[in-house]
Amino acid sequence: MELLFLEDGKMDMQQCKKKNLTKEIKPDFNKITTLKKIIEKKIIASDMLPEYLGEPKITLIYDAIKMTLECISLSKGFKIYNHECYKAFLKEILNESQLGDEFDNYRKIRNAINYYGQEIDKNEATELYLNMKKFITKIQKI
Repeated sequence: MELLFLEDGKMDMQQCKKKNLTKEIKPDFNKITTLKKIIEKKIIASDMLPEYLGEPKITLIYDAIKMTLECISLSKGFKIYNHECYKAFLKEILNESQLGDEFDNYRKIRNAINYYGQEIDKNEATELYLNMKKFITKIQKI
C-alpha cells in the first residue's frame, strides 16, 4: 500500500505509563459488554457502506478494531488513552508482536485519511477493509 504518513515516535508500555497514557485498573466487564454491542453495530454499518466509500469504511472498521482492543485491555486490567499504546499493549502485555505491528499500520492509514486527507484507490480500500475485518477476528480470539 503506497500511503504517505508521518513517522511516529516509538511508544512502549513504560513510556505509556510514565506519560499517563495507560493505567492499571480493575477490569470493567459491564463496559466491555456495552462496547461489544457498539462494535457489532460499527461492523454492520461499515459492511453496509458501498465500496466507493472506501475511506469511511476503513475509518469505521478501524473504530471497531480500536474498541475491540479497548475491550481486551479492560479485561486484562488496563485503561489505555492513546492509540499508539495499543500497539505496545499487544506487543508487550499480550506478546503479540505481529498483531501490534499490523494494528499500528492500520492506525497510520486511518490517521492519514483523517488528518492528512489521504485518498485510497477503490481496489486498495476494498482489500484493506477485508484485511482489517480479518484482524478483528484474530484479536477477538485473544
